[in-house]
Amino acid sequence: MTNCLLYARISEDPREQERGVKRQVQDLRAYAQARGWTVLETFTDNDISAYNGEQRPDYVKLIARVAEGDIDVVVALHPSRLWRRRVERAIAIDLFQQHGIAVAFETGGYFDCTKAIERSQLAQVGESDTLESEVKAERVAREALSRAEEGRANGAVSYGWRRVYTYNQQGKVESFHDEINPEEAEIVREVIKRLLAGESVIKVTADLNTRRVLPPGANLVMKKKQRAKGNEDGLRWSKTSVKKLALRPANGGFRQHRGVLYPAAFPALVDEEKWRQVVKLLTAPERSVKRDGSRKHLLSWGIGECGVCASVLRVATKSRYKLYVCDSMAGCTGRNEAYVDAWVTEVVLARLSRPDALAVFGPDEERIGRLRVSADGMKKRLEEAADDYADGLLTREQLRAVTVKLKQQIAGVEQEIERETPTLDLASMGDLVGAPLEVAEVTWEGLDVVQRRAVLEALNLRVVILPTGKRGPGFDPDFVKVLTAGGEPFASS
Repeated sequence: MTNCLLYARISEDPREQERGVKRQVQDLRAYAQARGWTVLETFTDNDISAYNGEQRPDYVKLIARVAEGDIDVVVALHPSRLWRRRVERAIAIDLFQQHGIAVAFETGGYFDCTKAIERSQLAQVGESDTLESEVKAERVAREALSRAEEGRANGAVSYGWRRVYTYNQQGKVESFHDEINPEEAEIVREVIKRLLAGESVIKVTADLNTRRVLPPGANLVMKKKQRAKGNEDGLRWSKTSVKKLALRPANGGFRQHRGVLYPAAFPALVDEEKWRQVVKLLTAPERSVKRDGSRKHLLSWGIGECGVCASVLRVATKSRYKLYVCDSMAGCTGRNEAYVDAWVTEVVLARLSRPDALAVFGPDEERIGRLRVSADGMKKRLEEAADDYADGLLTREQLRAVTVKLKQQIAGVEQEIERETPTLDLASMGDLVGAPLEVAEVTWEGLDVVQRRAVLEALNLRVVILPTGKRGPGFDPDFVKVLTAGGEPFASS
């Protein structure tokens, strides 16, 4: 008696109807029965590629079953149904040799893996499948690069846009383009604006869920991935989804491919500068540092410091009062939190309410614009160098030298742009910056502590608390210094 296992696979079945694998199984079963073989088990992988390394659950089970023994033949429609990758094929052939197994294909071919010549023939037959897949992959990769270079969208339409198709006379799709979806685009702009105004990702996420705003992919059926527990229908935002939405290069008018940005053919949802600001904000290294209570107080952990030992400040409760204290064993300083916060607020708002505040503390738009023009010019020269090489005007070595030099220069300019780009959009807080003092005070009161901290961080402030040498009630502002990054008094800047 000859015992066999059947294996069927289909690479693409977007509707998951499994018609293809079912037909394969029927054909394989008839093939085995015609030869008098006993089918012990059938394994199927539907809508799964064998080339890109994606996990094939039933193929793994097939290999495990082979290792158990008592199998004579593995039957598949064609070698490409079993393997597309060299390493996977070689491992399986070696395993089949160890267990004395043959491989048979319904489209033709029987290979006894105990014989060297037949193992070699099986490997050679499979190599043509690998070559076919690799050539196709190269073609697909080149087409993907071309789409990116032309700025065309790839895959399903993204949140914030809607897809418009052009049809020919036969009713078939000729082309498509993406235009702005007003409702979704407004959500994207709102998220970015609120983050740049200092609101936390957590707060924005909670508000979107409270308002029942549908997130990207709501009600989308997930075929190969599981949503987070409690959000199986995809109707709720998460911190991750809000952050990903804000970081997308497409928001600023870019098409990203393998880490490289290309100008998009579809319209941007926000200005490029706004997008770069929010990227800088959300990817700042300090955001990955987590301290309990670090953002619950205006000056703790990073903004305030001890004037004696330069340690950061933390908040402690003593005699029913909350105090900023030095985070050191020495305990150099201690000052009433409410009094210090009130004084710092007074100094900051007095300076921000001056008419020149936005010009002083906002981004230098003129300088950033010049840097952008410079970077664009270098990118243009890079494209021209590539054209000159294609036309035979430059050698490969000359092109390589030009490319290295220009890319270094572009990277330097873009780093300078990033340094010049603030992480807080002060311009969007118009009632705080450049407004009359009484208006700025009302605006400040409406901010939470995270937003207030963001303002101080955007201004690069340090608040230094010095010991007074006095005990008892009272507050002396002369011993609390609000300084710029350069150490100058903030109010005189």
